[in-house]
Amino acid sequence: MTERYYRVLRIKLIIMALCFSLIPLLALGVTIYYLFSAAYSERILGALRTLAQNRARAVELFLDERCSQLVTVAHSHPLSHLSDESHLARIFTVMQSRSTSLIDIGVIDDRGNHLAYVGPYYDKLKGVNYAHEGWFLAVMSTGLYVSDVFLGFRGVPHFVIAVAAQEGTRTWILRATINSEVVENIVRGGMVGKTGDAFIINTSNVLQTAPRFSGHLLGRPAAPNFSSSVDTRVEEVDYRGVKSLYATARVKQPKWILVIKEDPKEGMASLFRARHVGGGILAIGALLVIAGAILTTRSITGEMIRVERERAKSDQLMVQSSKMTALGKMAAGVAHEINNPLQVISEQAGWMKDLLSKSDEASFSNLGEFQECIGTIERHVDRCRTITHRLLRFGRRMEPTQELSDVNQLLAETITFLENEALSREIRIETSYSDRLPRITSDPAQLQQIFLNILINAIDAIGKSGSIRVATRCDSNRPREIVIEVSDTGPGIPRDLVGRIFDPFFTTKAPDQGVGLGLAICHSIVEKLGGQISVASTEQTGAVFTIRLPVV
Repeated sequence: MTERYYRVLRIKLIIMALCFSLIPLLALGVTIYYLFSAAYSERILGALRTLAQNRARAVELFLDERCSQLVTVAHSHPLSHLSDESHLARIFTVMQSRSTSLIDIGVIDDRGNHLAYVGPYYDKLKGVNYAHEGWFLAVMSTGLYVSDVFLGFRGVPHFVIAVAAQEGTRTWILRATINSEVVENIVRGGMVGKTGDAFIINTSNVLQTAPRFSGHLLGRPAAPNFSSSVDTRVEEVDYRGVKSLYATARVKQPKWILVIKEDPKEGMASLFRARHVGGGILAIGALLVIAGAILTTRSITGEMIRVERERAKSDQLMVQSSKMTALGKMAAGVAHEINNPLQVISEQAGWMKDLLSKSDEASFSNLGEFQECIGTIERHVDRCRTITHRLLRFGRRMEPTQELSDVNQLLAETITFLENEALSREIRIETSYSDRLPRITSDPAQLQQIFLNILINAIDAIGKSGSIRVATRCDSNRPREIVIEVSDTGPGIPRDLVGRIFDPFFTTKAPDQGVGLGLAICHSIVEKLGGQISVASTEQTGAVFTIRLPVV
C-alpha cells in the first residue's frame, strides 16, 4: 500500500467519525442544559435537606450509642463493684477502647455525692454535691437524661449523659461526660462551600456547638431564631439584608436543632456558570471529538502500517528460510560430488597399497615411507568421507521428520563442524554429556540446525580466547524432558535486550555480520518440536541458553 492510500483512508475515517459524533454531541448538550436548569434548583434544596437530616441522624446515633453503653454498664454491674474506683477505672478503659468520646465517668448516690470518679478532674469533682443541679433532678425523675452544654463546676463547656439505676431500695446514678468535639466534628460535616456554616442550638436558641461564622459557643447565633422548629425544612431567609439558604433538622434526645446555612450563590453557582459556559463546553467537546477522531484514526492506520510491515518481515523470513533450505541442499550436493573423487582416491590408494605389499624392502628402498604415506592418505580420505556424510545428513532432510535421535551424538557431530573455527580463535569447546540421556523422537536435521546456530552465536560472542560448555542432562522434576545447556564466557547480553533476542531481524552484530534470524529460527523450530528455549545472562558473565525437548 502507498503512503497516499493511507492518507486518503485516514481523511475518510476522520470525516465519518466527526459526522457520527458531533451531531449527537450537539443534541445531547442542548437537551442536558435545559433539563439541568429545570432540575438543579430542586436538587440543591433536596441535597441540603438530606444533608441536614443525615447530620442530625448521625448526632442522634452517637448519643444513642453512648446512652446504651451507660445503661448496659449500670444494669450489668452491682453498685458495690461500680463504687470501687479501681473496678470503675477498668470499665472506663474498656469503654474508651471502643470510643474516645468519653472524658470521665462517675457514680453518684441519691443525695448527689460522688461514690466513685475516674477522669482528669478528680480533685475538682470528687467532693462536689450535685443534689441541686438541674441534670441531677432530671435524671432522678426520668431515669435517663442528656444535658445541654454547660460550664458546671469544672468551668469548661461540656454536656453529660446520666442514667439512674436502682438496687433494692437504693437509687444511684452513673454519669459520663461526653467530649463535645465529637459532636462538633459530626456537625462540621454539614458545612458547604466557603461561606457555609453548621451548628446546633437548644430550645432557648443557645449555641451547643461552635459555629464557623455565626457566633460563639453558649452564645446566640448570628442567624434567625429556629429554636421552635419541629421538623426538617429548607427555606431561603433574608437576615439583615443577606439572603441565605437555611436547613433545620430536629435532634430528638436532647431537644436540639441542627442548623445548616448555605450561600445560594454558591449552591446555584453551577447553574449560573452553565448558562455562560454551555457554548464553551460544547466547543471543548467538539475539539475533544475532533482530537479523538484524529488520534484514533492515526492509531488505526498506524496499526495497519505496522501489520503490513510485519507481513513484509514475515515474507523476508520465509525468503531467508528458503535460502537456508537451498543452501542445505547445495551443501548436500557438494558433499555428494566430493564423495566421487574421494572414492577414486581411496581405490587408488588401496591399489597402491596392494602393489607395495607384493614388493620387498630389498627391491624397494623406500617401501616403509610409501606405506606410511598411503596410510595417511587413507586416514584423511576417511575423515573427509565422515565430514561429507554428516553434511549429507544435515542438508538432505530439510522437511520435518520424526526419527529416534541421540542428542549426544547430534551435538558431537555439530561440534566437529566448528572445531577448526573455534581452534583458530583459541576457544575451547567443553562437553559434559549425560550417560543416562534417553533417545528422543524428533527431527535430527532441525536439531542440528538449532545447535549449530547457538554454537556459532557463542563463538561470535566470545570473539577470541574463551570457552564454551555444552552439557546434557535429565530433569528430575520433569522426567519426560531432556535439557541441553550451552554456556559461554562472552560479554553477556544487556538486561534490556534479553527479552528481544528471539525477535526476527533483531541483532547486535554489525550489518555485514548477521541479519538477526538465527535465534528467531531456533525459537520457531524448538516450539514446533514441542520444546522450549530460554536464555539467562548478565553482563560480563556470559550467557546460558537452555533447550528443553520432550521425550516422545
